[in-house]
Amino acid sequence: MNENEPSVWDYIKAKLTPWKGPAPSLPPAEAPGEETLLGEMPTAEAPPEGVQPKLVEPVGAPPGDVLAQTQTRPFPWRSLLVVFLALAAQWSLEPRPNRSPWMGIVLYILAFGWLVWTSWIKEWIPADKIGEAKEEAKDISGSSFVLRPVQFILAIILGLAAFWFFKGNLFTKFNVFLWVTSLVFLIWSFWQGHFTLFSWLRRLGNFVRRPSWRLDISRWMVLVLGVVLLVVFFRVYRLDQVPPEMVSDHAEKLLDIGDVLRGQTSIFFPRNTGREGFQMYLTAAIVKLFGTGLSFISLKIGTTITGLITLVYLYLLGKEVGNRRVGLLAMLFTGIAYWPNVITRVALRFTLYPFFLAPALYYLFRGIRRSRPNDFILAGLAVGLGLHGYSPFRVVPFLIVVAVAIFAIHRQSKENRVLVLRGLIVLALVSLFVFLPLLRYALENPEMFGYRTLTRIGSLERPLPGPAWQIFLKNSWNAITMYFWRDGEIWPISVTNRPALDIVSGALLLLGATILLVRYIRRRTWLDLFLLLSVYILMLPSIMSLAFPAENPAVNRAAGAMVPVFLIVGISLDGLLTALQSRINNRTRTRLAWWIGIFLVLIASAQNYDLVFRQYQRSYELSSWNTSEMGQIIHDFTQTIGTRDSAWVVGYPYWVDTRLVGINAGYPEKDYAVMPDQLDVTLGVPGAKLFLLNLQDVASMDYLRTIYPSAWMQEYQARIPDKDFYMLFVPPSP
Repeated sequence: MNENEPSVWDYIKAKLTPWKGPAPSLPPAEAPGEETLLGEMPTAEAPPEGVQPKLVEPVGAPPGDVLAQTQTRPFPWRSLLVVFLALAAQWSLEPRPNRSPWMGIVLYILAFGWLVWTSWIKEWIPADKIGEAKEEAKDISGSSFVLRPVQFILAIILGLAAFWFFKGNLFTKFNVFLWVTSLVFLIWSFWQGHFTLFSWLRRLGNFVRRPSWRLDISRWMVLVLGVVLLVVFFRVYRLDQVPPEMVSDHAEKLLDIGDVLRGQTSIFFPRNTGREGFQMYLTAAIVKLFGTGLSFISLKIGTTITGLITLVYLYLLGKEVGNRRVGLLAMLFTGIAYWPNVITRVALRFTLYPFFLAPALYYLFRGIRRSRPNDFILAGLAVGLGLHGYSPFRVVPFLIVVAVAIFAIHRQSKENRVLVLRGLIVLALVSLFVFLPLLRYALENPEMFGYRTLTRIGSLERPLPGPAWQIFLKNSWNAITMYFWRDGEIWPISVTNRPALDIVSGALLLLGATILLVRYIRRRTWLDLFLLLSVYILMLPSIMSLAFPAENPAVNRAAGAMVPVFLIVGISLDGLLTALQSRINNRTRTRLAWWIGIFLVLIASAQNYDLVFRQYQRSYELSSWNTSEMGQIIHDFTQTIGTRDSAWVVGYPYWVDTRLVGINAGYPEKDYAVMPDQLDVTLGVPGAKLFLLNLQDVASMDYLRTIYPSAWMQEYQARIPDKDFYMLFVPPSP
């Protein structure tokens, strides 16, 4: 063998370290190495006798970091010790009588010390795909950002016209046509190449027309399918029962959706201090498509669909920042976690925060890596639509600017800094055009558009309970620690006063954050710094509740933070599995990595199942009112002896929302409330009558017996203790 001829080891090493130069040419390749379900591990034939083997870097290893040979590498006991200490620390922070954080703090300090050492000696190595500038970005010139002036001018003209006609807070066929057309021309003016969707549809059509189909099912596909089934189970199991009851916010939503179905197509919905309209139109479409009516399940279907789509983009994000295993782990732990599951099941707008954030970050990261305008256009669409979803999303444009700024000041941006800045301009333009209807409303009604935000940040509704800077610092600490200690007191969206994450996810999050910090100190990779900062930035809508600090932490207003949080969890666990795979012989490393991965997933699954389907369900039942039972009673009454207008719920302080009773009875436009001083009005209603009363409302009971001497009363035994109420039935007159 010629000593100057490159070996297979040289070729593999060059492929794994592209920053050192192109790979040497080789004769036709040998048989491919073994691919494991837990990641690709390069293999090659043993070198000839007398030839010293060259060292190979594992997948995801930092540039220049070469591990010792497989047979001489020490067992990664440090990594396993770190995981054990972190799990023990997080377990000690679980709710229990006289809970104290000190044991957890001590154990976490020990875990951090070992982890810093483990990371510094390159035993625990997180995957990194876009930390360094890529060759594909270096080949892109400024001509890739080509502007079509005619289409751009048409977009500006049509956009201004649409903005003008978006007056009166209404979508009309005309202004929507102008808006969509302007957006199409704007995208056309920057888009490069063919539309991917058209190409994908063309390939799908060709596949369907084939006389025979062939599907190659790999072990990786089987693993992905298993993860998908587990995630779907957690998200749809007992969806109609968990949670069981609606609260007043649901009534407001369903009333808005009813307005949409009756033709009142508002841009911004001012009911209950104001809301953006994406969920209203999505649920209205679901009502039309599935015929589920104005009901809790209609709201749940919409948020469940958006939650599942979010998981797809989390997988893509994981692939973009690390590898496909990072993506799968991020999707898995997000899918089973109680926090994302609960805010999806409660069926309010909260899930729209991560739903639009995940694609926005995915296309932004891909745009930074590839420096192509199409990715920035798609990111702009996601940002613009997100502003129509949930108010806390308004922090995302700031987050995008921070991401580009962090990238621009790091050495990785040397080759494509100007192109990325151009991409940011394209992203901002596209998102602005998508935001146009709300922009017009915000300029016409600034108080209403900003009311919900201003009442939390400032003293519009109540004076600040202390110096703003002190509240801000305390809120920041409470928000940062919510993943490990206390997630707040808002019972409809959480198991209150416990960590927002399960034991496994909480431990992996802290370990992953430490690893990213160590790697940033060593390599100054922009993405590591951004992922760490993004968690805090995305929690600002919760942190900035200065006037109502008791509302912080709020897992709904911090919902966007779940995207970087679970990405860090995936990066952390992937680094552990890489340490196990790269330091033990092939068969042993695969089995050990498998068993440890399965063990951690089983622990997380069991705890999250208990949190969602037992603890959260029970807490919600005890805290909410049983309006569904009241609605069912009135429904049965109207279907037998009474009418929809001959039943009432007598008002009582801090009792049921009577609009929800009507919705559950099948009459969403009917409010069944009657105040105690208005009971005489019911005398004019003919036929049988039904009154539902609070057990404590003795005065109303006595008065009804006075005006209806033939009435009889019965206590209704509710399914949940302490939710009983009285039914007073008035038979029809002879």
